[in-house]
Amino acid sequence: MKTRIIQNQPDDDGTPPPARVAAPPDSHPSARRSVMSFVRNHPVISFFVLAYALTWATLPFGSFFAPGALLAALIIAFLNDGLAGLRAIGARLIRWRVRWVWYVVAVAVPLLVHFVTIGINQAMGAPSPNSGQFAPWYGLALVIGMNMVDPMGGPFSEEPSFRGFAQSKLQTTRTPLAATALMAVAVAGWHLPLFLISSYGLQPYEAVTTVAVTFWYGWLFDHAAGSVLITLIAHATEGSINTSDLWPTGPDLTRETWLYVVVWSAVAITLLIASHRFWTRPAPISATSPAPTPERVS
Repeated sequence: MKTRIIQNQPDDDGTPPPARVAAPPDSHPSARRSVMSFVRNHPVISFFVLAYALTWATLPFGSFFAPGALLAALIIAFLNDGLAGLRAIGARLIRWRVRWVWYVVAVAVPLLVHFVTIGINQAMGAPSPNSGQFAPWYGLALVIGMNMVDPMGGPFSEEPSFRGFAQSKLQTTRTPLAATALMAVAVAGWHLPLFLISSYGLQPYEAVTTVAVTFWYGWLFDHAAGSVLITLIAHATEGSINTSDLWPTGPDLTRETWLYVVVWSAVAITLLIASHRFWTRPAPISATSPAPTPERVS
């Protein structure tokens, strides 16, 4: 039997039918697969690379784009885990059912550091600080609340991303000490332009404060059942007092800045020594699992 060959026939008017145009082949499928494979295998590294890129991208325009960290966490979480990754970040942010003592600690420790620093500075010869930012009496609480919800501020951008995403993932395979040490280096590096560019008003040695408070936030995050809400309150409280407004520019203000570094370093060292067993054993499940679990830390 002869095979029948069917060919395109011209239209009735003799015009040949239009040729079918094949879809262009995907020119870089292997590159995309490689990028996605890297993101899935190294989500924390991918997060910090993207966080640095997004935050530092605005430096030529005189701006430090703090929300870049949160955007990076949301992007990597979605690429890595889909909607479940986004829900995990959100669940930590609204995890409010923790022991009441952690709410108190989150507010008390940063304020205590501020007031101890002020007291030592006065004992070393500084005059009484400018108390304008503490009036009216509810002003401090109002500033803390505003810091918590400011989408362009550091607390709201950093806590869901640094603690809620990066720290919780690092702790799945590392002790809290190892995970927090890595976080301290990466977070201090993310802040680096603030310490090196004079227009931002910070000194390079203040990077030590960032390292110290990273250990404090890591300790608090794990003890408060992995609640980003608690570390957000602590971070907002830490930034509620503008230390540069307490004294005019001069030796008193310089000494206060150094004392602030020293006091926070003392807090971090105390936590490392007093809670040495906590730092060297596996992190609590509540600080690594997206689902809330009962607290089991001491």
